[in-house]
Amino acid sequence: MSSSARIPTLTSAESRQVDRLAAERFHLPLIWLMEAAGWQVARFCRGRTYVVCGKGNNGGDGLAAARHLHRWGRLAGVACLDAAAYQGDAALELEALRASGVDIDSEVRCGDATILLDALLGTGITRPAEGAVATWIEEVNGAGRRVISIDVPSGLNADSGATGGPTVRAALTATLGLPKLGLVTGDGPAHAGEVWVCDIGIPPGALTEVGIEIPPHLFAMHDRVELGAIRL
Repeated sequence: MSSSARIPTLTSAESRQVDRLAAERFHLPLIWLMEAAGWQVARFCRGRTYVVCGKGNNGGDGLAAARHLHRWGRLAGVACLDAAAYQGDAALELEALRASGVDIDSEVRCGDATILLDALLGTGITRPAEGAVATWIEEVNGAGRRVISIDVPSGLNADSGATGGPTVRAALTATLGLPKLGLVTGDGPAHAGEVWVCDIGIPPGALTEVGIEIPPHLFAMHDRVELGAIRL
């Protein structure tokens, strides 16, 4: 937990453990959390949005967001680094998006988008971005659009806030459940932009199991709160 925050932060290991506990102990399937994440994130995208997805669950969150944006008439397109690599819940999100009539690009084509939704890399990275994902991060940064990141800006270490390689510079980061430690340490604040904490339905008991207590009123009035408004 960050000592500078009035709300607990999660490390990447804690995030993985909470997801596991939510599914195994509290019978809350990961895809339910992914759906909630996609809906929450999509609500921040107030204009034509192009979604850029990586291979993991962060990409699955982006695909879920894209489906909501499509039904709201705000989706400009979707690009996936490797659509064939999706497994499990992320693969189900891809199937649902395609069933809605959305084609998947294999390269970034922003078109008439005014917003880029960054769903390339999540909390699990342990080394600087490289290869194709690094190239796409640079394309996102150079596109001249407003960038919104899911959970953490792609390329940012979710624990240390270190960059060390290509890292998305977001105007806004929609972080899921609780803020990640790297958003408030190191280079995190410079890359995350405005940080909003979004309720995705994580059972409080799953957080308690990893030693984290959240204020009971945190999401009582609003299902998303601005981190800057609740920090000292």
